[in-house]
Amino acid sequence: MIKIGIVGDIGSGKSYVSENFGYPVFNADYEVSKLYQQNKNVFNNLKKKLPKYIHSFPINKIEITNAILANKNNLNKIIKIVHTEITKKMNLFLKKNKNSKIVILDIPLLLENKINNKEDKLINKKNKKSFIIKKIKKRKNFNQKLLKKFKAIQYSATYKKTKSHYIIKNNFTKKSVKNGIKGILRKIR
Repeated sequence: MIKIGIVGDIGSGKSYVSENFGYPVFNADYEVSKLYQQNKNVFNNLKKKLPKYIHSFPINKIEITNAILANKNNLNKIIKIVHTEITKKMNLFLKKNKNSKIVILDIPLLLENKINNKEDKLINKKNKKSFIIKKIKKRKNFNQKLLKKFKAIQYSATYKKTKSHYIIKNNFTKKSVKNGIKGILRKIR
């Protein structure tokens, strides 16, 4: 099985590209959202570490946001708890899809959390920064302070580019993404 990790800045369209490969996708953002809604163990661990902020189950994202904005160490506490569960979910996904020729890993902190292996193929998303910023600001719950906190824990775009095997240009049109994917899949297969 070939594992393809999609890396890039926040808002660069990693999920959009992942969905267009036509192979099973592990979407970590979606899985985290499910954890907050369904996993009582995650709730209890977060409540224990962040009792001033985490009060209700299912976990309200506003509580998570408030905890992150209140103290920079809170983000690390959340990541530590959530990362453990996401790793378990990813391993189940890989086991379930072991007969698939290719799987796609859409995990925002793939490199930062050292989730990838040396033999995994990494694809970097290339976008114009101004385009990404404009796109992010249109999000329903956009918060500039929260964005800065998340960017602070991510590797730079330059570093991600140097670690990537392939680059895909994403101008958010289906045609450009499909053409980029076709070219990469030809090289990988």
